[in-house]
Amino acid sequence: MNHVIELMKSHRSVRKFSDRQIPRELLLELIRAGQGAATSSHVQAYSVIHVTDPANRETIAELAGGQGYIASCADFLVFCADMKRPTEASERTGANVVRGMTEQLLVASVDTALMAQNVATAAESEGLGICYIGGIRNNPQAISDLLRLPKHVYPVFGMCLGYPAHDPDVKPRLPVEAILKEDYYADDREHVEAYDATMQAYYQTRKGGLKDSTWSQNLAPLFDTKLRPHMREFLVKRGFEMK
Repeated sequence: MNHVIELMKSHRSVRKFSDRQIPRELLLELIRAGQGAATSSHVQAYSVIHVTDPANRETIAELAGGQGYIASCADFLVFCADMKRPTEASERTGANVVRGMTEQLLVASVDTALMAQNVATAAESEGLGICYIGGIRNNPQAISDLLRLPKHVYPVFGMCLGYPAHDPDVKPRLPVEAILKEDYYADDREHVEAYDATMQAYYQTRKGGLKDSTWSQNLAPLFDTKLRPHMREFLVKRGFEMK
């Protein structure tokens, strides 16, 4: 297995960072690596906000659910789906631009995720740790206001970057047999049940017996309530009307 594949399989979320700073040129190289990701029709429908103001970082940490490592990491980025730039560029050529289509929301969101994952892999190749912050969607309007995001731009997630101050274990993933299906969609319950046993053993080891749970049980809070029900109204107000 080559070193790139090994690196990609070794990802873990890092939430404790040293005081060591990331050189500015390295940060720029990480963003350039992000730009190398695949992008739908070369639209490049993303922008990245590098949040350096300590007060803003503290505010975002609270808005994201009290995640203090947003304030303590070396650098914090907010990855935004951006349909403002490409639609306005098209409009300047004389095109009669149609905005608010669901496909535009999907393109911008997927472009942003692909770009961010390239940044994450590049960062880890340089010995950095990263942690995605989906919690910024807890209060997306407040964060949009704080970052002065214009219409047709929305914050998808944040990312903490820094040199790790701890060495967390790699969390087991689902068996590849559950994910890769040949020719048609096949039932994967037996693989999920086996994975639940794997995760239960993992938590027992990692938490010193203090956590007795499975993957399926951990999903319950995500699906037995309406998770972030404000997102649809927020996206419509942002100009992503999902027409």
